[in-house]
Amino acid sequence: MVERLGMRFRLWGWKRWLRVFVKWFAAGVALLWLLAALMLVEARWIDPPTTAVHIERRVQAWMQGRPYRERYAFVPLGQISPNLQHAVIAAEDARFYQHHGFDWQAMEIAAEGDMQGKRLRGGSTLTQQLVKNLFFGTERSIVRKGAEASLVPVAELVLGKQRILELYLNEVEFGPGIYGVEAACRSYFGTSARGIDREQAARLAAVLPDPRRRRPQAMNRYSGIILRRMGQMGW
Repeated sequence: MVERLGMRFRLWGWKRWLRVFVKWFAAGVALLWLLAALMLVEARWIDPPTTAVHIERRVQAWMQGRPYRERYAFVPLGQISPNLQHAVIAAEDARFYQHHGFDWQAMEIAAEGDMQGKRLRGGSTLTQQLVKNLFFGTERSIVRKGAEASLVPVAELVLGKQRILELYLNEVEFGPGIYGVEAACRSYFGTSARGIDREQAARLAAVLPDPRRRRPQAMNRYSGIILRRMGQMGW
């Protein structure tokens, strides 16, 4: 009898500590989400000095003992060639101005492509990619996807399409240590984001699905596809 009571007491104690842990864990997650949401509000006016991807790459280089040089310069949207804006939208999120953060049609097409083994591009929108780059880095998990999805509507609401595009173009990874269109244009073509031409823009946009391996000079096939898409979209 005494032994049974002791077991019940220990079980009650574990349940109590488990409830306390779950409560504090949930409170911590909620606090982190609130901080991320507040940072998105701040990003409406303040250019982010760094992102989760920048930090991730720096840490990876340090852990692997590799030299690391970051090239990053934030420029206003008005100083980015329309060629480059259009090329990135055509390549990564053709319905950017039609959706509200999630492109369900693109997700369905991407899922079908995965099943058939011929996926051409992901189903993530520029808004989803921006949230991922700012806060979560490149590691994939269901938890990250859920957190990302919860912040996408906040980004759409507080930033608006033009600011989302401006932030994305300035933060996205274009190669080892190369972030944003200004650094990419100067590194690969020796010109500014304002001065890049139509074909160069398509080549740069073509590296985005795999920026650590692809290089603009080798993107003949993919840049041609992007140029055709731009023409079909009236650009």
